[in-house]
Amino acid sequence: MTFRMPRLPRPEVPRIRPPEFKGRLHDARTATSVGRWLGVAFAVCFVTGLVSHYLQQPPGWLADDLPARPVWGYWLTQGLHVATGLAAIVLLLVKLWAVYPRLFAWPPVTSVRHALERLSVAVLVAAAVFELLTGLLNIAEWYPWPFSFVPVHFAVAWVVTGSILLHIAVKAPEIMAHWSKRSAGALALPAEDGADRRSLLLGMGAAVGVVTLTTAGQAFPPLKALDLLAPRHPDHGPQGLPVNRTAAAAGVSAEGLGEWRLEVAGPRPYTLTLDALRAMARARARLPIACVEGWTVQADWGGVRVRDLVERAGGRPGRDAVRVTSLEVSGAYRVMEMGTEYVDDPLTLLALTLNGQPLTLDHGFPARIIAPNRPGVLQTKWVHRLEVL
Repeated sequence: MTFRMPRLPRPEVPRIRPPEFKGRLHDARTATSVGRWLGVAFAVCFVTGLVSHYLQQPPGWLADDLPARPVWGYWLTQGLHVATGLAAIVLLLVKLWAVYPRLFAWPPVTSVRHALERLSVAVLVAAAVFELLTGLLNIAEWYPWPFSFVPVHFAVAWVVTGSILLHIAVKAPEIMAHWSKRSAGALALPAEDGADRRSLLLGMGAAVGVVTLTTAGQAFPPLKALDLLAPRHPDHGPQGLPVNRTAAAAGVSAEGLGEWRLEVAGPRPYTLTLDALRAMARARARLPIACVEGWTVQADWGGVRVRDLVERAGGRPGRDAVRVTSLEVSGAYRVMEMGTEYVDDPLTLLALTLNGQPLTLDHGFPARIIAPNRPGVLQTKWVHRLEVL
């Protein structure tokens, strides 16, 4: 006789089902409406970012042709870059809210084409979030990463732009079907969603407006009274100007300037004491100092024209570039080069005064560069050497 154990019933394994999203407005019409504005914001950021990058790090063939006019050129482009970048954070969050249920669509991949499409979307989202997050932290001058911000931010900008263009190409039929209220796809959506969609878009516009109004004052003086969320206020700092890099951070001290001399290297090299420099023909210029972090301040600068110093050293204004060296101990912009357009411009000064007063140490005493249409990081402080190239 054989004894058999009774067979126990198999436990039921719960079937894993993808989450269900019953919220309204997670649809193509909403995504397209938000995507239009997000695309414009990214386009402005990309173009103005190119301007900023090539003004800071021009290739050799472009260095002598960078324009020194209009004097407010960099002020405008970098102000727009930062303002649209901050607005794009709001727009991207709304866009992701509108489309995120599709991330949980089941099955996750239906074909090779679908897999490539989802991969391209993943690259687009990751690159866009990275670009906006690192840009935001750069405005606050906080760098919690091991890489250099400028080249990586520039490289990822191309990835974002390429991903957007690829996404538009892949989704073109769906985008056109939901482009306007009268498009075929939009007409197929529930009519009652229209009011809610308008409310969502109005709320998004209001949020963008609040972010812009409370940050743009750091670059546009008429709005400075509303400058509540920006990390810089244009009127705060020594001599009424903000300072990003102090003398202490640069390793420059008043004690170390006791024997300061300006060296000018060229066919006829010479050196000048501060008193001798002050005795030269003086010039004045009212120029903005515009920082890559987005703040800008207009100021009155006084000093000696760089082209006069170059000409005295045997250089040829309008034909020779200049290399400027700072007393900074270290730093990515300790040595800076100016192309011929800047050297020849009468508004490009080796500045000695700011708003009628001698420069403070944090603003570059005893001498600094100030030039039109130039990023603030290239307005070199604590200058001790000019070299005619």
